[in-house]
Amino acid sequence: MTTIFLIIIGYFLGSIPFGYLFGRIANVDVTKRGSGNIGATNVARIIGPKAGIAVFILDLLKGTVAASLAIYYLGDPLLVVLVGLGAILGHMYSVFLGFKGGKGSAVGLGVLLGVTPDVFFFVFLIVALVMLMSRYVSLASIIGALTTTLLMLLLGKPVPYFILSLLACILILIKHKSNIGRLISGTERKIGEKS
Repeated sequence: MTTIFLIIIGYFLGSIPFGYLFGRIANVDVTKRGSGNIGATNVARIIGPKAGIAVFILDLLKGTVAASLAIYYLGDPLLVVLVGLGAILGHMYSVFLGFKGGKGSAVGLGVLLGVTPDVFFFVFLIVALVMLMSRYVSLASIIGALTTTLLMLLLGKPVPYFILSLLACILILIKHKSNIGRLISGTERKIGEKS
């Protein structure tokens, strides 16, 4: 029962649409502007960088809190994975937005921070480097997801954590399908470009 309860808690935590809420405070519906995404990148383009950073931190914390609760109350890596996945799915398919949502990268990073801080540290550095060099948030998110999966395997982390990273990577790639198309065609917007 504790496991089911925490999976539900994880999902509802992930479902909190901070990007949408920040938009509402600024009298903007972010789901109808720019890319239509509730994530930090779209919020930063529409409302401003400060709002974007705040949304990124809050989205990341959703994943960290869910994973930390699971580790504290459950401990078993497999059960922790189910709660973490619940938070990621909650962000991607928010019950508060008609089962629509963001792309899951920030929440995924948050889960990673809660589960394996050492892997998080390396992935965060790589993501930051890719963003600085390319100025493409989507590319950084995709490389971050792939790197996480690889590091989980190379560093010999528990098998459930590897499976979580693999599932999260697949979901993030699916959610970034349109971004991948734009990256290939050279039409993807860079950091600093307004919608």
